[in-house]
Amino acid sequence: MGETLQNIRRQIRENSWDKPTAGHAEGYVQANLVILRNELAYDFLLFCMRNEQACPLLDVTDAGSPVPKLSAPECDLRTDVPKYRVYRNGVLEEERKDIKDLWEEDFTAFLLGCSFTFETALMNHGIPCRHIEEEVNVPMYKTNIPLNPAGAFSGTMVVSMRPLAAKDIGKAVQITARSPKSHGAPVHIGNPAEIGITEIDSPDYGDAVSIRDGEVPVFWACGVTPQNAAAASKPELMISHSPGHMFLTDLKNTDLMI
Repeated sequence: MGETLQNIRRQIRENSWDKPTAGHAEGYVQANLVILRNELAYDFLLFCMRNEQACPLLDVTDAGSPVPKLSAPECDLRTDVPKYRVYRNGVLEEERKDIKDLWEEDFTAFLLGCSFTFETALMNHGIPCRHIEEEVNVPMYKTNIPLNPAGAFSGTMVVSMRPLAAKDIGKAVQITARSPKSHGAPVHIGNPAEIGITEIDSPDYGDAVSIRDGEVPVFWACGVTPQNAAAASKPELMISHSPGHMFLTDLKNTDLMI
C-alpha cells in the first residue's frame, strides 16, 4: 500500500512530493507539526496535556533544534515535512515546501499523533478508508467541541471524518481505541450538526468524500486542532504542516498501540 518511508522522505527532501501522505509509508507513525517561539512553548505543552485526545504529544524538540530526537533523530523539521503552513497573528500567510529561511534559534517544535496511523489497522480488518480509496485528502471540520484553555491557547476541536457502514462502527471504535496517541476512539458518531458541522460536503480542511447509502459519518479528533486554536489565540508566529501532509516518523504503528 502506497510508497515506502525511504522513498517518500527522499521525494520530500527533493521537493517533489505533492500529495497527502495517507495510505503511504505503511506501518510507520505519521505526525502533525507545530512550531512556536519558546515564549509560548510551555503554554502549548500545557494545552496539549489538557487536550490529549486532540493533541497527543509524540515528541518535543530541544529549544532551537529542528531534530526530533525521540521519533526521527536523522530528520530535520525544517525540510522533511511535505508542505508547511505559516500563520502570523492567527492568519494563514503562506504555504511552502521548506522553512529553512524562517527557522529561529528560539523555536520549539512539537509532533502530535495523527489518525492516519490507525488506518492500516482499520483496512487490515476490512474497514475501508474512503479518502484513500478516492485518492484525496481526508475531510476535516471545525466543530463546536470546546477545548480546555491553557495560557495563550484556546478554541474548539477539529475532527476528521470517515464514513463507515453501520456494521463496522463497533469494530472501528475498538481498533482505534487501542491507539490513544493517534487520537484514539471517535469523539462523535452520526449527526454532524450535533457538533456544529452544517455542511458535511464542504470540509474546512481536506477534501469531501462520498458517503454512500447506509453509511454513517464517524468523527475522530484531529491534529489540525492547533491550527484552529491559532486563529483563536493569534500567536505572532506559528508554523505547522499543511493538513494531510504529515511528518513521517521512525516509530512503528505498533509502538503506539495498547
